[in-house]
Amino acid sequence: MCGIVGYVGERRAAPVILDGLRRLEYRGYDSAGLAVIDQDELRLVRRVGFVAALAAAVPADLPGSTGIGHTRWATHGGVTEDNAHPHLDSTNRIAVVHNGIIENHMPLRARLQDEGVVFRSETDTEVLAHLISIFYKADSTAGPEAAVRQALELVQGTYGVAVIFLDHPGLIIAARNGSPLVVGKGNGETFLASDPHALSAHTREVVYLEDRDIVRIDASGWTISRMDGGGVSRAVEVLGEEWQDEGRGDYSHHMLKEIHEQPESLARCLRGRVVPDQGTARLGGFELSPRDIAAIRHLTVLGCGTSFHAGLVGAAAMEGLARIPASAEIASEYRYRNPVVAADDLYFAVSQSGETADTLGAVREVQVKGGRVFGVVNVVGSSIARTCGRGVYVHSGPEIAVASTKAFTSQVAAMLVAALSFARTRALGPHEGKAFGEELLSVPERVGEWLTAEPPGLMDAVELCTSGKFVFFLGRGVSHAVALEGALKLKEVAYVPCMAYPAAEMKHGPIALLDKRTPVVVVVPDDVMRDKTLSTIQEVRARGAQVIAIHTVGDDQTPKVADVCIPVPRSNPLISPLFSVLPLQLLAYRAGLALARDIDRPRNLAKSVTVE
Repeated sequence: MCGIVGYVGERRAAPVILDGLRRLEYRGYDSAGLAVIDQDELRLVRRVGFVAALAAAVPADLPGSTGIGHTRWATHGGVTEDNAHPHLDSTNRIAVVHNGIIENHMPLRARLQDEGVVFRSETDTEVLAHLISIFYKADSTAGPEAAVRQALELVQGTYGVAVIFLDHPGLIIAARNGSPLVVGKGNGETFLASDPHALSAHTREVVYLEDRDIVRIDASGWTISRMDGGGVSRAVEVLGEEWQDEGRGDYSHHMLKEIHEQPESLARCLRGRVVPDQGTARLGGFELSPRDIAAIRHLTVLGCGTSFHAGLVGAAAMEGLARIPASAEIASEYRYRNPVVAADDLYFAVSQSGETADTLGAVREVQVKGGRVFGVVNVVGSSIARTCGRGVYVHSGPEIAVASTKAFTSQVAAMLVAALSFARTRALGPHEGKAFGEELLSVPERVGEWLTAEPPGLMDAVELCTSGKFVFFLGRGVSHAVALEGALKLKEVAYVPCMAYPAAEMKHGPIALLDKRTPVVVVVPDDVMRDKTLSTIQEVRARGAQVIAIHTVGDDQTPKVADVCIPVPRSNPLISPLFSVLPLQLLAYRAGLALARDIDRPRNLAKSVTVE
């Protein structure tokens, strides 16, 4: 959600920080700021709006080689310059940036106000600046790290925090508890960020902090210790090459670029994992023996938003292919209902960023109860990946647009691979496994072929959806998951009111909303449920609504009952979401363009939701 960037070295800090903040814009934010140590002054610049507004306000020749920057997504306090980060202490000699939520900020604020502290913002973060200042002034000989450590011991909640002191140029103190931080190694310079993507232009060698780590950073490197004392060593990891490229290339928006990157991202996800000649798949991160797989009683997929929708497909594949009872759960609900966790159950935690707070909380709840959780994430070294300790990376590469596209298909593909692997142990013969594996491997090329041409009917669908008062999305089985994802995309990108339902549920209430101004998008692949879904379409049309059908190429029945038809390649029903979601991604994109929306940065949204 919010973003942090820090720099210590020989270069001017401000340009490095601004570049890093630009790379974090995809996370969603409403204000930005930076603080740089300039000889005997802390130079603070903050602006409401995008990083471009901040960059325009920063003096082009601003000196100082130590600094921190931040992009804020408002939680405590409105979108104002005073509430933007960094925050200073009362003496203007300490600057703090912070991601996360300080849950006990109100009693801490009251205590500080009783002691005479005057607050300049409504934020929870400013409490930290004043606490650090008090401890630092009480014993400056103990040093900055001790002051930060003492202040954080009073804090309840989550934080990724970075602090600079005017008295200590060339030094950043940072700490993490529940909000990610990564340190990057340069040549005579050191970087800090909340997301490795911010560092990809400067270094590929990074160290991920763990919860309750505190780190001293200077130009020569870093020293990590634990909040409760004692040093610790963290391994240096290397960012994958796919994280180097974040530009739009010839595409007008990151979202469009990422839709068209799906052939490559799917190929990366499948490469080396599907073994068609043996009719199976291999996932090294699972470390499950055939006996372990045979003993699984139930599989639960945990996720939020798009990842939950991918999880619905994954659960259906586990049940339909591997014959393992499976379900998908919204992580934010699951974690708080005191769920029953059995030792023979298995859990997948699905998250693009690997930092989704509610999914991470659900993971910890399962682990407390003795359950086994595997991560299905995109970002290497992320909190969910490290907390689970095992699982699978989907390898979709950086996803800059807030609305997820290629991560969805990569998550689905990864879970289909897992389902094939489990199925060969439990229920699937080698010939069926070979056919499924070969079809999976053909998906990237077929997706690429479909995306090379503008699908027929797309702009007619855009016209219906942007002129209607409300849009319904319908589907059955895995196509219901696709309908949910399509509705979410249209809401996110175009701000069009819409909802998705299982097709058979339309007549149990929602049909009351239908009229001539209500377009209905129906995902209707040529599977065993097609005829049932066609009956639902007839019910919809009888109420005057116009139907947009996403159907299998060669299906001659659906075009007879739909007003707009968009054909997709024929496939195994469990694989069909990898194709049927494509026109819905493009529909949302084109609708957003038609309505002049901010495609890559929709209002009020954040890419990585790290607050509850």
